[in-house]
Amino acid sequence: MDLTRKLTAAAGGLLLAAGLNAQVTGASGTSNQGSSAEAQTSSGQTTGRATTPGVGTSQSTSGTHPGHAATDTSRSAADKAANMPALKSFAMKAADGGMAEVELGRLASQKASNDRVKQFGQKMVDDHSKANNDLKQAATQEGIELPADISAKHKSTMQKLSGLSGAAFDKAYMDAMVKDHVEDVKEFEKASKAPGDSPVKKFAASTLPTLKEHLQMAREIDNEVKGSASKSGSTQKPKPATGAAKSY
Repeated sequence: MDLTRKLTAAAGGLLLAAGLNAQVTGASGTSNQGSSAEAQTSSGQTTGRATTPGVGTSQSTSGTHPGHAATDTSRSAADKAANMPALKSFAMKAADGGMAEVELGRLASQKASNDRVKQFGQKMVDDHSKANNDLKQAATQEGIELPADISAKHKSTMQKLSGLSGAAFDKAYMDAMVKDHVEDVKEFEKASKAPGDSPVKKFAASTLPTLKEHLQMAREIDNEVKGSASKSGSTQKPKPATGAAKSY
C-alpha cells in the first residue's frame, strides 16, 4: 500500500510539472507572436510612410520647372513685340542715314581739297557700305522693308555740297559729318539698349563702336579745317590806305 501511494504521488507530480511547462510555453509563444505582429505592423507603417511622396521623405527640388521656361519665353516675346515699332523706326532712319553717308563720302573723295577730308570721305564709303549690308540682313530677319533711296533731307544736303568747292566744301562737309554722327551715336546707343533681343538690336550694338570712331575723327578733322581757314584769313596782307606814302 505504501509503495502504491508513493507511485501515485510521483505520477501526480509529473503531471503537474508537465501542465505548468505547457502553460509557460503557450504564454511565451503568444508573447512572441504578438511582438512579431507588432513589429510587422510597425514595419508596414514605416514602409508606407517612406514610400508616400511628401511624407517622411525629401523630394528633389533641383532642375528647371517647365513653367519657368514658358514664362521667360512669353516675357521675351512680349518685350520684342512691344519694342518692334521703335526698332523698325530706328532701322528705317539708319538705312536712310547710311546711304547718305556713302553718297556724301563719294562726293568728298572727289571734291575735297584737304587730304584728310578726302580720306575721311573714302572711309565713310567703305564703313557705311558694310554697315548698310549688315542692316539689310538684320531687317530681313525681322521682316522690315528698308527704303531704297535717301530722303529729301539728305538730297538737299547733297545739292548744297555739290555747289561748293575747295576749303568751303571741306568745312561744310565736315560740319555736316560732326552733326550727323552725334545724332547717329545717340540713336544707336538707344537702340542697343532696347528691351528684348533682336537682329536689329544686335546690329546697333555691333556698329556703335565704329560710329564713335567716326565722330572722333570728324571732330578732329573739322577742327583742323576750321583752323586752316582761320589762319588763311589772318595771313592776308592788308591793303595800303589811299594816299599813304609808299615805302621803298
